[in-house]
Amino acid sequence: MTNSEILGSVFQKSENLKYDVSSNGTVTISEEQNHWVQNFLRKIKFKIPTYKNIELDEYGSYVFLQIDGKKNIEEIGKYLEIQFGNSINPLYERLIIFLNHIEVNCKYIEKIN
Repeated sequence: MTNSEILGSVFQKSENLKYDVSSNGTVTISEEQNHWVQNFLRKIKFKIPTYKNIELDEYGSYVFLQIDGKKNIEEIGKYLEIQFGNSINPLYERLIIFLNHIEVNCKYIEKIN
């Protein structure tokens, strides 16, 4: 893929994703823990929560809230730069790694183009 193809990628949040946004803009994602081992241990009375909560930092929360199925990576990066200035450099390298992680490993978002 070329740089322009990568920067033109658009993402949307996964349909079944449950998350909350606090009053200060922090995103907390509730991830269901339904592995067969966890379910088995619950049946024999181990106290394993049904959901685990993952709290994103201020950068991750800001990026996550920008994902709307319309903005591409380049546009999200421009908003990040306006919001946080030089504190987020190297901008696009970090942004692409984060988006790749929450798409491939966590399945929180999906690429739509």
